[in-house]
Amino acid sequence: MRCARGPNLPGLMGAGGMAELFKTTARAVVKLPAGTEPAHVAALADAGLTAYHAVRKAVPALGPGSSAVAVGAGGLGHIGIQCLTAMTAAQVIAVDTSEDALKLALSCGADHAVTADGQQAQQVRDLTGTGADAVFDFVGEDTTIGDSVAMLRPGGTYYLIGYGGTVTLPAIQLVLGEITVAGNLIGTNPDLTELVRLASQGKVTLHSASYPLEAANDAIDDLRHGRIRAGPSSFPAEPAAHNRSALMRRILLPERIPGRHLAPGMRPGPRSIPRKEHQCAVQSGMPRHRPPP
Repeated sequence: MRCARGPNLPGLMGAGGMAELFKTTARAVVKLPAGTEPAHVAALADAGLTAYHAVRKAVPALGPGSSAVAVGAGGLGHIGIQCLTAMTAAQVIAVDTSEDALKLALSCGADHAVTADGQQAQQVRDLTGTGADAVFDFVGEDTTIGDSVAMLRPGGTYYLIGYGGTVTLPAIQLVLGEITVAGNLIGTNPDLTELVRLASQGKVTLHSASYPLEAANDAIDDLRHGRIRAGPSSFPAEPAAHNRSALMRRILLPERIPGRHLAPGMRPGPRSIPRKEHQCAVQSGMPRHRPPP
């Protein structure tokens, strides 16, 4: 979460993970529209918010005639593509190694689908002429960072959302091309409120898989090994909708934090929050205390 005191991500920077209860604050929740099923939108508070936040920063540069590239069309990427089509006038190009993921990207509104076969940077430049105005790297591996920057036009911006690789770029490439590199971490409460509104209007739809709660470890294993490509996993049949929502949101996506990049001794897993009478979507990474004004 963007905060004056810096990020405080439960499970990564503090207690969390498999905890039965999770302490949060009022600024970490948003009210859901009437009739919304929490399990269907819970992942908006993590993967969705991350993608939305990056796209929102790029909106001023993505007017008519512009172009944007989504590298990775899986869990984060398919949400980012929908945000781009809903919030900008840019031509949207999806890049992925998986044909199934590219089909999903096209169904989410991408104008073009490019297979990452080693020639993807040139293919993007062929489609755009001088390169894209913005490239959103939802993978963030060593294999995508250099290629993503090579897809940009002079003066373009590289938005790094996924992480796991190392950014090593020639300084002369950035200087001569006036390339901007922007890191992105989750988002803000207003971001989440607006994203939930887009979802309620049908402009952003999550593609997910469902597992019974007792199969949580199977879901984690499937995600880690890429057997679920489209997006997050949910755990239906819990007695309370808000618990179902909270458990769903923190199953890690393979594009965002591949299992091999987790810190030693850490395992991705579900979290829950104390019971509340109302339904809410929980935003991951919110600080435990309100920052000073």
